[in-house]
Amino acid sequence: MIRIVNEHTDPRINLAVEEYALNYLDPQEDYVILWQNEPTVVVGRNQNTVAEVNGPFIKERGINVVRRLSGGGAVYHDFGNLNFTFIVDSDKDVVSNFEYFTKPVIQALASLGVKAEFSGRNDITIDGKKFSGNAQYWSKNRLLHHGTIMFNSDLDVLQEALNVKADKLQSKGVKSVRSRVTNIYPYLPSPISIDDFKETLLKFLIPGGKRQDYILSAEEWAVIHRLKDERYAQWEWNYGASPDCEMEKERRFAGGKLELKLNVVDGLIQDLSIFGDFFGRRDVAELERALNGRQYREEAVAQVLDGLEFEEYFVGISRTEFLQCLFD
Repeated sequence: MIRIVNEHTDPRINLAVEEYALNYLDPQEDYVILWQNEPTVVVGRNQNTVAEVNGPFIKERGINVVRRLSGGGAVYHDFGNLNFTFIVDSDKDVVSNFEYFTKPVIQALASLGVKAEFSGRNDITIDGKKFSGNAQYWSKNRLLHHGTIMFNSDLDVLQEALNVKADKLQSKGVKSVRSRVTNIYPYLPSPISIDDFKETLLKFLIPGGKRQDYILSAEEWAVIHRLKDERYAQWEWNYGASPDCEMEKERRFAGGKLELKLNVVDGLIQDLSIFGDFFGRRDVAELERALNGRQYREEAVAQVLDGLEFEEYFVGISRTEFLQCLFD
């Protein structure tokens, strides 16, 4: 396991570093990155950004908004938050196995006297409160798994920055974002700094303590900055245009929330956009293209889905559930 050294706090650069490592570094090696962002909301690849953030508050506070490559829900980062990334082969033992990648975090906290556990689809919790959310992205035969760790984040800002839908809170049995999340810091028997925690965590992220640091070259940073400029600094990527639509459908399933926006013109599906906090191995834009122009009829859509590897687009959401969302 090789650690990629990255001290940047610009979220656009940090996400570009991940993308570069995933697609350009030696595929025979495994990599880990620890990184931090200045105040930022990071939205999942499949989410409707405008619906996920509190626009006026974000603008007033100068908080960044950036879209990542992986699915899942929106998260808030600040200097009290630490992020970790694994880049490994996407073999059968680890694909979609979120718990596998959270074990080092749980073990590191146990060494500090804090009991944490894996929960739900992709969270780590203390006393039932979430302090870490995790997401994954696949590229060819490589898997990127990354997660947040709220060590001592400003939970009041988090509460204001994110627009968490009522149905998500209800599904968790709580009344507000503030009441369902927590920081690690209050649970530490002996207070330590986030830098000290980072060093402790590294010992568990890299088994055996044999740490090999990888220093990116000037040529590699040039590619990273190009990725940043072409994707993560672009409004089209971070927000994008959500078309006017006459129909909006949404349902929450065990595999995540699904939101469908579409027009029906002369009985045909037009302008279909698929949003949500679900995970998937392939870009749902492919599915949108496959369904646009088809009859808005359950049998017609089902026939299209039967000809696709549907499970590649949604992990934990079935064909039947997709059809229920679209037609019920």
